[in-house]
Amino acid sequence: MKIVEHLALTPLFQGLPADHLAEVAMILTDQTVKRGGLIFSEGDPGSGFYVVVTGKVKIFKLSPDGKEQILHIFPPREPFAEAAIFAGDPYPAHAVAMSASRLFFFSRRSFLELIRSKPDLAMNMMAALSMRLKKFTAMIEALSLKEVPGRLATHLLLLSEQQDHSAEIRLDLAKNSLASLLGTIPETLSRILAKMTGQGLIEANGKVIKILDIDTLEDLAAGERRL
Repeated sequence: MKIVEHLALTPLFQGLPADHLAEVAMILTDQTVKRGGLIFSEGDPGSGFYVVVTGKVKIFKLSPDGKEQILHIFPPREPFAEAAIFAGDPYPAHAVAMSASRLFFFSRRSFLELIRSKPDLAMNMMAALSMRLKKFTAMIEALSLKEVPGRLATHLLLLSEQQDHSAEIRLDLAKNSLASLLGTIPETLSRILAKMTGQGLIEANGKVIKILDIDTLEDLAAGERRL
């Protein structure tokens, strides 16, 4: 697939005319990162932003004792570190490739020059940033107001929605990473999965989860029921 075709499938650039996409393609840097490769560290200069083409990237922070807290997981077609474009501040967290990944990098200076001449691109970016803010607001709400079973239920329902509303879903993260994303530890996550299985809410087989009782999961996610 050509670079312009990848850009056309990225929400940040969807709807732009072909000539605009061609100009965007001219300013990007096509990068590959090995699994576990560091993309940037917290405090590095915010020199630009990225779009995941293939692979998966995690954004995380480290506590003073070295504990990792995952803030977000970015799959293909998702942009990350966009705030660097407008603020020009250092990156506020670490970014690492969770699998071998192909990334498009856009330098802050080149991209700002482009959007000054292409207002449609700026509007697309504002819409994408608004959606990201909405997602982070929901994540903060989940971590601060919901108990861990509610957070897990929310995650399972989101995966079901992303995977064509299927009742049989595949976990997109290893248990350690999923626990970090949900603000808990692997042992607690395993206990909750076992309890959900015992109560007939799900059926677990490795990374494959079959949702058996979606109504109760929705109640858990909404905080209307406790496990």
